[in-house]
Amino acid sequence: MQASNIPVAVISDAGPLIHLDELGCLDLLSVFHEVLVPKEVWLEVRRHRPTALRTPGVPLEKVDLIPEPSPQLTVLMQNFPLDVGEEQALRLMGKIFPATLLTDDAAARIVARFLGFDVHGTIGVLILGLRMGLRSKKDTIAILKSIRLQSSLFVTKKFLKKVIGQLRKS
Repeated sequence: MQASNIPVAVISDAGPLIHLDELGCLDLLSVFHEVLVPKEVWLEVRRHRPTALRTPGVPLEKVDLIPEPSPQLTVLMQNFPLDVGEEQALRLMGKIFPATLLTDDAAARIVARFLGFDVHGTIGVLILGLRMGLRSKKDTIAILKSIRLQSSLFVTKKFLKKVIGQLRKS
């Protein structure tokens, strides 16, 4: 996501909402016009991190009516381990294209990219926050360093070190 072309519509899976809230960074989603949250994703976030749904200034919108999947998505859903929330997010992406999907799930990211969807995760939102001037480089690096201790996001030390190294060079 480039700061100059912020997508109007964003569809989120539960992971980024939960992880950004755990890191105290859910406010970064305020750069988007709207963040659509499929019903099952909303329920999952409500079960695991209800505070994420009550953050002032974050344009979350629950979507109850989820379209039927395309034939191509139906085949992919049968071959990748997606939960119901991820499936709903991908089904909604097919209806509201172009949009950006926010997910940290590897299988959902693969399916989204295969279908030609724009997809980013928690770390991408953190970098966008830096590019938009909502967090300083120093703060963003500190947040990245805290991910493994302060959030439930699974990311390797090696990957975080690489992202932090790239930030320091920029």
